[in-house]
Amino acid sequence: MNKPDPIPARLAALKTTSTPDLKKQWRDLFDSEPPPFNRRYLESRIAYRIQEFAYGGLKPETIRRLERLGEELDGGDKKKRGMRLDRDRPITGTRLIREWQGVEHIVTVTADGYEWQARPYQSLSAIARAITGTRWNGWVFFGFKNHRRRT
Repeated sequence: MNKPDPIPARLAALKTTSTPDLKKQWRDLFDSEPPPFNRRYLESRIAYRIQEFAYGGLKPETIRRLERLGEELDGGDKKKRGMRLDRDRPITGTRLIREWQGVEHIVTVTADGYEWQARPYQSLSAIARAITGTRWNGWVFFGFKNHRRRT
């Protein structure tokens, strides 16, 4: 009789794991400090890493194919490639949720910036200013800690 696969249960448990425990798992799985992104980001990356270790990662030819596709997008431009590999910015499609004065605001990370209330923005600070009417560091407003921009 086959033993049940423990991985689905381990993945399901991530939803109820405390944030400090998620960060500990990150350190154990990635051998690095967790990034200052939201909880959902940590959960999704930890879930992927658990499956990667259990079932294997991407095949080398898949990695090469993805790199080729990325190069098609950025034309081999090293500056654009750096943007593609920028770990300080949440990945495209990430939704940032912030409640302000009883109203929930949802911002979506896009390929070239952010979107809030169906309008494009270049920075989180501009969105924070639109929401609050005052100047804010957008990263701080949306709960990112220790954000350092690369130069």
